[in-house]
Amino acid sequence: MWLSTWINSGAAWVWLSAGAVTVCLLLLLGLSGLITVNGLGHFWPGPVLVADYQPPGQPVSVVAGEVIDSERIHDQSQYTRHLVRQGNRDTGSADYVWVVDQWLSNRAYPDDILVFERRTWGNFYGFLESVEEDGVTVGSALAVFNERLDRAMVIYQTIEQIEKHDMGAINNALEQLRLAQRRLELQGNQDPVLLADIEAQRGELNQQHQELENQLADLYQAFNRDSYTVKTATGHSFVQPISQVIRVWQPNGLSLTEKLAFFVGRAGAFITNNPREANTEGGVFPAIFGTAMMVILMSVMVAPFGVLAAVYLHEYSHQGWMTRVIRIAVNNLAGVPSIVYGVFGLGFLVYFAGGHIDQWFFAETLPSPTFGTPGLLWASITLALLTLPVVIVATEEGLSRIPRSVREGSLALGATQAETLWRVVLPMASPAMITGLILAVARAAGEVAPLMLVGVVKLAPGLPLDGTFPYLHLDQKFMHLGFHIVDVGLHSPNVQTAAPLVYATALLLVLVIAVLNLSAVAIRNHLREKYRNLEE
Repeated sequence: MWLSTWINSGAAWVWLSAGAVTVCLLLLLGLSGLITVNGLGHFWPGPVLVADYQPPGQPVSVVAGEVIDSERIHDQSQYTRHLVRQGNRDTGSADYVWVVDQWLSNRAYPDDILVFERRTWGNFYGFLESVEEDGVTVGSALAVFNERLDRAMVIYQTIEQIEKHDMGAINNALEQLRLAQRRLELQGNQDPVLLADIEAQRGELNQQHQELENQLADLYQAFNRDSYTVKTATGHSFVQPISQVIRVWQPNGLSLTEKLAFFVGRAGAFITNNPREANTEGGVFPAIFGTAMMVILMSVMVAPFGVLAAVYLHEYSHQGWMTRVIRIAVNNLAGVPSIVYGVFGLGFLVYFAGGHIDQWFFAETLPSPTFGTPGLLWASITLALLTLPVVIVATEEGLSRIPRSVREGSLALGATQAETLWRVVLPMASPAMITGLILAVARAAGEVAPLMLVGVVKLAPGLPLDGTFPYLHLDQKFMHLGFHIVDVGLHSPNVQTAAPLVYATALLLVLVIAVLNLSAVAIRNHLREKYRNLEE
């Protein structure tokens, strides 16, 4: 009897709702904690273990590396095994190896062991023996190595500036000359003066290009001048070029302050650097930039169209069956799978609209497509269509909350309907409008499926925004944080190396979306307080 009374009183449903909310919060906190710990742990300098390893019936070997993971083997043996990242895979070693804890002996954490982060082949673990210049030993101290490494980094930045910017600008100018000549051919214009001018400009650009090539040859010679000899824990020595090293550190000799500084520097490099080694090393800056650029363009497109559509449906259209059908269609569009929008974007926007744009305005580039191929513009429009229902529904809900008396009061004072809408209604509905826009932005930032069809790639050679006219290249493919997670997590040739990057990138994407949603709440509350007196 008491159970029936308790259920009929409604208390059971209160407890059920509270329990469901608690479970959801615990799951959310657990997922957030998992991503945070594994993501941030990627940047922390873990200690390097050196130990003898002897499985039963096998000879003794030496294991040296970072312990990445540990797990208990639940069988009769009750062993504990560790996943050790021992690197040095260019010397024939496995990058990662599982070792049983009970078979390790003579464990040590030497302070002088170094970790070399390299541009290729991953990390190298060993002891520095000497530093050479053109094969001649110039020292053996870590300070000497760091001095040569700093010099190599300066040269590398100069080379990168010449290759990506200076020579890139010349190559772009040569391409524009080629297109100009092709345009004249299509027009049947064989003016010798114009053709001579094009040839003169091409000759000047080729001369500048040759000068940069000569400069690059000298830089590469200086870049590859220094090398170092490193001895592994097994006692083998190898000569490595300093030009391939990005940074070096002594993980076992770092103090807590030095570890924190290293953590901050490595996390900053992850955000600002380009990816390397099939996206399993390096940073994610192109993906961050591509995500931000796509979201900005999408917002510029979806905000005015979404608000105008909502204003027309609520303020101007006749509230008949046609309007109800349109509202139902808008609500249904919000539930359409995102991949369907991607197929539409590929078929209509890319192949149909982009193909016609190429025929009308870029005939000289054909058969190579300009806009008739997936790119930033089509990805932004596709996501604008995807998030348009969210903005329309949120704006209409905001307009419906405004009392009719406010509109009538404005009209009674002599304002026109347009003035009432612009000066009274829209400011009061702005919290809902901005909330809808930010929610649309948050959803667009996390979408992956449609982008794989309309513009996102594994690795983009350049950013869609640079110093070359027209500066913003809407036809260019780009990288995206969500697709970067999918690519690294599912298509990486080195699963163990990619796993920490997946967590780190996922954490970054979650932080971006969280900031957007918190911004929506803050802006909405500010505007609500601002127009509260007017509503009352």
